[in-house]
Amino acid sequence: MATRRPLPRQRQPQLEQPYSRSPELGYEPPETAGFIRCLAHGFPNPLVRWHCHEEYELHLIVASSGKAFVGDYIGQFQPGHLVLTGPRLPHNWISTDVPDGGIAVRDLVIQFPHAPLEQAAAGIPELGEVLPLLQRARHGIEFFGLAEHAEACWHQVKASRGLVRIGTFVAFLGTLARCTDYRLLSQAQLQSADTDLQLGQIDAIVSRLMDDLAHPLSAADLAQELGMSESRFSRFFRRATGNTFTDFVNHVRINRACQLLMESDRYITDICYEVGFGNVANFNRRFLDIKGVTPSEFRRQVDHRFGS
Repeated sequence: MATRRPLPRQRQPQLEQPYSRSPELGYEPPETAGFIRCLAHGFPNPLVRWHCHEEYELHLIVASSGKAFVGDYIGQFQPGHLVLTGPRLPHNWISTDVPDGGIAVRDLVIQFPHAPLEQAAAGIPELGEVLPLLQRARHGIEFFGLAEHAEACWHQVKASRGLVRIGTFVAFLGTLARCTDYRLLSQAQLQSADTDLQLGQIDAIVSRLMDDLAHPLSAADLAQELGMSESRFSRFFRRATGNTFTDFVNHVRINRACQLLMESDRYITDICYEVGFGNVANFNRRFLDIKGVTPSEFRRQVDHRFGS
């Protein structure tokens, strides 16, 4: 008898499609949702899965605790955990203290698309205040101290329609945009730049780093290309990214390693060299410094994002 080959392990997030958003699962009927979609569900639930979608998602946990998985981030959550995820950023929340019979309501969610806000901001300058927030959300944002406000806002949005619904929601987006007590759930993230030109320069540098992680550019070479002294380049880069150039390169390398650990079964040694580290010991040390776990432990933990 021929030996049956094992099925490959699932690695990729499920892309949520609009046709799957049934009111039986807690979604609002399409004819009433409009631009903003509210959702509430318990645990366990078919919606609790490693997935992504085209919309932003404001996600509030109101019951239970466990592990949150947002992109390559792994952390603890408890009631009051408030996160904004960007389009196609995979995520899942797995509760570990569920009573018999489950939890009736664990998650309060608002989903919304990017294009209407961007288009509206072009004609209504005041809405431009939320665009930097949406940029940061590509990497996931956890907010602190806003849980009660977020829960009240969710119920107000859910209960209203028309301009009242949009006004309530946009007002809370403004609160999030002005909030300074937050953290980004992905390490390598552009924070600010003095001008569009400088932001473009930083974007170009990051793109070049990502194109060939095994042979990163040196700070001295980049400074010369930009017509800066190395010390001026260091100040410029730190102001724009929040990191020194060396730390930023390490963060980019480790984030790429996380992606490979999550999406493939390749050997850790191979991943180490592909992302630009010269030896495994240094790779393990930097990975532990940045992620708080070793590469092998990270791989073991991310398998739980499927709820297994």
